[in-house]
Amino acid sequence: MYEACKEARQAGAAIEHICELHEEETTPDRTILVRAARCLLGAITRVLLLADIVVVKQLLFAKEKVSHSLDRLESVNNFTEFVKAFSQFGAEMVELAHLTGDRQNDLKDERRRAQMAAARQVLERSTMMLLTASKASLRHPECGSARENRDTVFCQMRRAMDLIHYVVKDGVLNSADSSVQSVHKDGLCESDKGTAYACIQHLRYLLEHSKISMDPSCQETLPTALEAVLERTQDFTDSAYTSHEHREAILECSERLKSELDQLLGLYANIMGYEDVNNCPELDNSMQVCINSSRDLSRHLSNAAVHQAQDLSTVTKQGLELMSAIRQEATMSEIDRLHHTSNAFHDSIDHILEVCKLLRNVAITDTFQVTAKFAEINLRVYGPQVITAAKCLSAYPSSKIAQENLEVFADMYQWLISDVTTVVKEVVDACQSRPEKQVYMSLPRPGKHGTTSKPLKAVRLDVAEQEKIAKTGLEMKMATTEMDAETDKWQESNSSAQIEENNDILKRAKNMSAMAFSMYQFTKGEGDLKTTQDLFTQAEYFAEEANRLYKVIRQFSYQVPCGASKKELLAHLDRVPTFVQRLQFTVKDHTVGKAATFTKVDNVIQETKNLMNVISKVVTTCFECATKVSIAPIGRVRLDCFWTLFSLLLWQFMRYSTRFVYAHFVSNDYNSLKRKLVEHHLHLEYLSDVLMECFYLI
Repeated sequence: MYEACKEARQAGAAIEHICELHEEETTPDRTILVRAARCLLGAITRVLLLADIVVVKQLLFAKEKVSHSLDRLESVNNFTEFVKAFSQFGAEMVELAHLTGDRQNDLKDERRRAQMAAARQVLERSTMMLLTASKASLRHPECGSARENRDTVFCQMRRAMDLIHYVVKDGVLNSADSSVQSVHKDGLCESDKGTAYACIQHLRYLLEHSKISMDPSCQETLPTALEAVLERTQDFTDSAYTSHEHREAILECSERLKSELDQLLGLYANIMGYEDVNNCPELDNSMQVCINSSRDLSRHLSNAAVHQAQDLSTVTKQGLELMSAIRQEATMSEIDRLHHTSNAFHDSIDHILEVCKLLRNVAITDTFQVTAKFAEINLRVYGPQVITAAKCLSAYPSSKIAQENLEVFADMYQWLISDVTTVVKEVVDACQSRPEKQVYMSLPRPGKHGTTSKPLKAVRLDVAEQEKIAKTGLEMKMATTEMDAETDKWQESNSSAQIEENNDILKRAKNMSAMAFSMYQFTKGEGDLKTTQDLFTQAEYFAEEANRLYKVIRQFSYQVPCGASKKELLAHLDRVPTFVQRLQFTVKDHTVGKAATFTKVDNVIQETKNLMNVISKVVTTCFECATKVSIAPIGRVRLDCFWTLFSLLLWQFMRYSTRFVYAHFVSNDYNSLKRKLVEHHLHLEYLSDVLMECFYLI
């Protein structure tokens, strides 16, 4: 790389020198200048190629690290080792997400870009299920359903990484990977150009080309193209959900196209020996009839797909109702009813998959084809896993981990249904050629970026805006996952339900994790937070909850004996007020306009992520301190510490008050007094709150 850059610089200097010499000559030799320009162009091309190779190798190296971490996660035998391995896996996943996101933005091919987006989405969502599925498998190692859930998540993540490898290498798979065969089997890396729409377009192109060039090879290419079209139409005619009218129309149009093409080929064979072939009106009319018939067939296929898409809302609603019934029946261990409901749930999934397949066949862009295909694949893989997770819960109805596992897979099913609904709407709109609604951008749209106090409609961020903050959102999600792992580890160590109930640190940490996760969902256009104002309000609550957790852990620190553990705990804990204050200042910052508000959203997500990382370290250190010195998790301060704590706090209060009075009467520096009050405001607030709690408990 260094040599290539050096060569490019020398080529640039050479052409600059030649240009200076040519300015002095009256009749310059352009041959030398052209040769130098070619050398410069070749050198720059070499630099760009080497730079791309470096980026590709860096991305593949990050992918290999994630693969090794997955292997390690799959081989652990206890939850403590899993938490350690998952922390390393999370950091490597964030790095891979950054690299793949940059690569996705650099890709020029629409199909490759859509494939990379699909692979990144699978990795991101599967990571969320990896923790709970592994927990259920480790807690219930004898349960085959829990093991199947976990293996499915691992398998999907490996397939997604194989797809990333395929896209990065532009169609070349890693043959040494054991999952390559499964990737080929599922068609994850196959071209989607074999859809009905693409086949009809290819047939129409051949007809137009034959109309102009009269190439004799059309007698072989046209029947082959027609056979491909008829093969794709079988997906529509064989579907159990296609109406009788649409099926008859498709079959009739297919037969008409076939007979007209046979007539065209016969006519073409008869006139091939004549010289004036290009001026044959019968041949032109026959070709035009075939082209019109192909358009009619395409229209009938689109109508059949759109007709099935109209029933999608009813089918998805029925599927969600069945999923709720599965939850209840699994919790109550009603095996017979669960089996009956599972069969109906399978039928609902099959219907949705059929709609996805037909819509993919009529999608007019590569992005829609790839998106519909992967929505179908993910639903086919993860949809039945809801039933598998329900079987695990029915076998262990009192297991909280099994219940969480079912909830996670149920959430995944809801996300997939949302994806299917979105892509179906986009494909239907494209097929019907509906013009997009005009949006006047001279003024911000009300309610979207918090520019009005009363939003008219809860609108999500644009896709481009979501992509810009996707990296920060993913980092925050990984911090949330680590927090969940730490709290679960603490919860696993508690043998008493009463201890768990009174553990304020655990409860507040879980509450903060839930709020951070809802903010992450906002970056994906999902969840309960719809507008940017909702995000800012959630961030305020998050900062307040962090402040409360800070006070609780400060109480906990008084019970920890002096030593390295307490020193580490206080070092992490003292950073919390700073990050809380930064988040509060960011939220209260007033903005006007779309760009400024989006910058504020990005800053809020970034500050929330930073605060979440600090809180995660604090909770981890608290768990280590509680484990080493056998301190019970606190909900209230122990009675034997009340009077000591009361005296300490009262002395601290009087000391700060004396300092402020002295600063007022001696220096008469009101600005200094104000600055000191702001500096110690948070600490005094904490002291007063704990003091009032002591009075209440005593």
